[in-house]
This record gives sequence, C-alpha cells and structure tokens, in this order.
Amino acid sequence: MPISNMSLSRRRFLNQAGLLGLATSSPVRKLLAADKNPPPTATGIPSKVVRNRAPLAASAFYLLPLGSIRPTGWLKGQLEIQASGLSGHLDETWADVGPNSAWLGGKGEAWERGPYFLDGLVPLAWTLGDSRLKSKAQRFVDWTLEHQASNGMIGPASNDDWWPRYVMLKALTQYQEFTGDPRVIPAIDRYLRYQLATLPTRPLRDWGKFRWQDELLTVIWLYNRTGSQYLLDLARTLHTQGYDWMAQFADFKYTRKITPEFIKLDEDHGLRDISLATHGVNNGQAIKTGPVWSLVSGKRDDSSAVLKMIAELDKYHGLPNGMFSCDEHLAGPDPSQGSELCTVVEYMFSLEHALAITGDPALGDRLEKLAFNALPGTFTDDMWAHQYNQEPNQVECSLHRKPWTTDGPESNLYGLEPNFGCCTANFHQGWPKFANSLFLLSGSPDSDANDALVAAVYAPCEVHTVVRGVPVHVVEETGYPFKGTVRLTINPSAPVAFPLQLRIPAWAAGTAVRVNGQPQQQPSPGSFARVERAWRPGDRVEIEFPMTPRVSLGFNDSVSIERGPVVFSYGVGESWVKLADRGMTADWQVFPSTPWNYALDLDPKDPSRSIKVIETEAGESVFSGRNAPVRLNVKARKVTAWRAEDGVANPVPKSPVKTDAPEENITLIPYAAAKLRITAFPNLNTASGEDKHPA
Repeated sequence: MPISNMSLSRRRFLNQAGLLGLATSSPVRKLLAADKNPPPTATGIPSKVVRNRAPLAASAFYLLPLGSIRPTGWLKGQLEIQASGLSGHLDETWADVGPNSAWLGGKGEAWERGPYFLDGLVPLAWTLGDSRLKSKAQRFVDWTLEHQASNGMIGPASNDDWWPRYVMLKALTQYQEFTGDPRVIPAIDRYLRYQLATLPTRPLRDWGKFRWQDELLTVIWLYNRTGSQYLLDLARTLHTQGYDWMAQFADFKYTRKITPEFIKLDEDHGLRDISLATHGVNNGQAIKTGPVWSLVSGKRDDSSAVLKMIAELDKYHGLPNGMFSCDEHLAGPDPSQGSELCTVVEYMFSLEHALAITGDPALGDRLEKLAFNALPGTFTDDMWAHQYNQEPNQVECSLHRKPWTTDGPESNLYGLEPNFGCCTANFHQGWPKFANSLFLLSGSPDSDANDALVAAVYAPCEVHTVVRGVPVHVVEETGYPFKGTVRLTINPSAPVAFPLQLRIPAWAAGTAVRVNGQPQQQPSPGSFARVERAWRPGDRVEIEFPMTPRVSLGFNDSVSIERGPVVFSYGVGESWVKLADRGMTADWQVFPSTPWNYALDLDPKDPSRSIKVIETEAGESVFSGRNAPVRLNVKARKVTAWRAEDGVANPVPKSPVKTDAPEENITLIPYAAAKLRITAFPNLNTASGEDKHPA
C-alpha cells in the first residue's frame, strides 16, 4: 500500500545511515566508579536532589531523583495497562526492537528505534517495579555498556549518526538514577569526550542538528555529577552547530499549512533545513531549547523563549486538545488536521523540563492538558494499538489521503505501526515520565536551608524525598483530572518547616486551600500558592479546584468545552473493522455509525449554564468511553451542510450557524474516551469564550 513522501524519506535515511559505520568496535572494560548519590530504590533511603553546579544558572525547580515518586490510583492503573499492552510486549512482536536489533548486537534496525523503546521502557519498568520489564530493558543497557568502542563511541558500528545516541543517553541517565549502576557515568563520560573531539570534523547534521537540545540535557546531567569542564565546551559546541530554534520563533514565518512543494520534500530525502524546521516532532522537542540553553547562557530571554514558541504554535497551528497540528509538518488550525503521537510525548517531555527550569505555572497547565487528552486520545483503551496521527475532529479512521500534509493514508488507523514506526518505538515515554514529574523541589544550589516542595502537576501518587535534610513522605489522593479535590498528607520523619508550593491552574479562579481543615488565603489562578509551616506527621492539605465547564473559541469561531484540564468531545458511534493481524496485535479501521455534524446551542451570556455535568465513579480505565467518570449533557442541532469528504470532516462551519434541524440533547465525554469524535463545534449563538486561536 502506498506510503507518504516523508515516510519514504525517513526510510531512505534509515537505510543509508545503516551503511555509515565506525571502522572499529571493541568491548569496553567494566568501569567501577562509585556512585555518590544512590537512588531511592537502591537503599530504601530517599536521595537528595542534584542541583546545577556553577557556572550553570540555577533552575527555579528541580526534578526529584527517579524512583522518588510512585503512582497510585488511576495513574498506576494506566501504567499497568501500558505494561500489559504493546509497551510490555513490543520486543516479542515487532522485529525492530526484537532479539535481532542492532542495539542488542544483531543485524537488524540500527538507528533510533532501540533507543526510543528503551527511553520509555526504563521509566515504565522501574516506576512499576516490574521485574519482567526490567529484564527486557537490562538487555539493551548491558549490550550498550559492554560493547563501547575503545574510542568511546557507543551503539551499533553499522550506524554512526549522532541522533540515536542522544536518545540512548537519555535512557542511560534514567537507568543510572533508578539503579545506581556504577558503569553508566564513566561510559557516558567517555562517549561525550569522544564526541567533543570528533564534532569539528563530523559536525551535527539533519536530525541531530535539529534535536541538539536533547543531548544538552545529558551534558548538563553529567556536569552536575562530575564537574568536568570539557562538558561546558561540548554544550557550547552543540549550541553552535545546532539549529537556532529561538531565532525561528523570534520571527516566525511558518504561519500557514505546510505543503510538500513548499518544503521541497522530494529533494535531499526530505532532510532540507526547511523541511526539518517545520517538522512536528522537531518542534515538540524544540519547546525546551530556550530553558535548557539558559542554564548555560544565564540569559533570562533564553529561559522565557519557551512561552514565545508555544504562543506562535498556538496562534497559527493550535488545536483544542492542547497540541499544535503536525501531520507530519505544521498544518494550520483546522481541527480536522492531525498531530503525530511522537510529537505529543516529546512536547510533554519538553514541558516537564521547561516547567522545572523556569517555574512558570502555565507550562504545568499545558502539560496536564496534553497528558489528560492528547496522550490517551491516540490509543485503544488497552494500549495494544495506537495512531500515528490523531484529530480533534476525527469522524473516520480509514485509508484516506486527506487531510495530511505529508503523511500517508494509514496515518490515523489504530495499529502496530501505522504510517511509520517511529511512534511505535517512541510512545512509551509519555505516561512514566509524566508520573515522575508530579513533584519538584526548589532551593539554592549551595544549601538545602531554603528547600520548598512543589506540587507541579496533579495525579494520585506517593512521594519519598528529602526536604531540608529531613526525609518526607507525601501521599496524594485524588480523582483529578475528573474531580476537583486533591488531598495531600505530609509525613516528615521529624517535624520540619518548609514551604509547600501548589500549582494553581489559570482556569482555577476560586480555588480553596485548607490545612488541617483550616482555610488558607485564597490563591490566585495561574500561580504557585505557598503554604509555609512546620510540618508534622499526618498534616493534611486539601485543595478544591472549581470544575465549572468552560467554553474556548477556536478555528472559525468554533467552540470547545473544557472542564478542569479535560477537553470534552461528542463520541461518534464506532464500527471497528480489522484490516490485518499484526503478530500479537492488529491494524484497525474505524467507521462512524451515528451522525456527528452537530452545532451546540449555548447560552451566549453564560455558556456554562447550558451544560449539565454528570459524575460517576471511575472504572478500571478512566480514559475509556465505557468508564468515563464525567459526562456533559448539552443541547445541539444537526447542521446538514457540514459533511465529510474522503473520510475527513470538512472545516468546521463559521459560527454562528443557522439550521432548521430539531433540538436534541447530546452527551459529551472526555476527549480521550471518544475514538471517533467532534471536539470543535459550530455554535448556534455567539458565545463568549476564554481562549481563541486566530485562523
């Protein structure tokens, strides 16, 4: 079946890259450097946070050592679904990460897929404490560490591209934090010394040039543990040779839907700068560039560049699920355009680091919107199949060429590797990295006397960390994002005074905070509320977020309904048709079995009065249509002129619309629960919204 030009270009690159190799490769001796900061899982004692060394700038907050946070409740259930699904069995059914992978010493795929898989498998396995998954991950780790070349190079000798090694470094740093394996830091050090010596004659190119900020994270990680000055030289070299993302967004020119002709996709195998600059995944990874580089540059303008990037993408390519369109290149604001799954998880990863570095609560708002909508919205409930592209207005998942900018007709099928296998290898990082980013710590680099514990994003979990030298255990109980109550129980091993900072979303005006039942000063939306006291075991903090439905305006003045961080959609009836068996899973088309072309009838003065909220107890899978914990009832009328062509909903009609169709009551469910859906609706009235993405 035909494939897109982009898919073809990436496959050509993959094949060519496999022919480029190092001349020699020999096993490296086992290095036995002592780890001075053993992880929580190694000793049972919480680790201290590793902060930035001088001359790096201080971060506003710091991620806790991996292993400090354990998901509970529905979040743990979601990770268990992932482990029982494709993530936990991919190597058993997909050859690219199976026993013949070149990243296991075989003759198979030698580029990004093994590292991508490991980058999500490591945090999934160790966060769940799953010995079966740990064993799978350990094979990739051991082969990489035990087959380091004498010059320091890591990975298959058949492929010397810098880019996949960025991803392997991310996986190795996570593995080291979880396990304390003494081999990792010396191995990374030898590799980065080799790279610095080699970059003058073999500089960054194509994917590595546009994704340099991902390796910069590892360079900073290692510098904070060793203090080796050459790492600062390497950081500056990566910046010099890498693409200037901040310049692109300072004068953003890609304001329209990208076409293959505009980027000359058929030339140079799709690897021209203009093609890579408008590529969705590259942009998702680039979001963190300014904050990460600001740690080296020390410039506030670099740190704040993340907000400019997001604003430009929202303005010209923003979609109601929090994503920007990229199928696979930037595609404009029409909600029938798609977003690539790789971009979702990379955007989340960028936000997790940007939030920690800048301390801007708006980044936590966006992270939650992606995690609770776009991430689960592209999987089947059991996570045995995924889409390459998801659409907010998705009325059919079938073999059609519309509306994709550069992708092929398999793009929104649910399956093993629809359109291209990068997302199959890469999606695994989404949930586990999110789970490990729920709490942060602030404080000065030189002393823990000013430490503050930060509730950065909300989901059920337990935290073991050290605050001002005292081990602290926090239990977070919540049905968030579907319910507005968050309860935190603070259990220090001894009484200790420190501030607890609570992120208050921008939509959460009227939030109430109580400590041991006593009301606190009402916090401002879009801020971090600060509760400072001497904490004793059993102290309880309760947050009540208002969960009134809100209306947002988008493309053609369409309306979308949100409640808390969750976006709601009309769930179109689904008829699933198996296209092909794919080993342990299958590829599926999904066809509509009910009408979908509705306009909402919202009160123009107070749209929320038009919406009835129905809450139920959450089931085992909170993102399934069957178990949706919240449903919204609204009045609507069909718009007969709004139709689909070639399986794709036409652009949402300009609001307000007129129709003679009778009034109906329809039910909206969470975005991710609706596999076929309408999320951006025409409106029968002129409603006032809280947000607008200009067309």
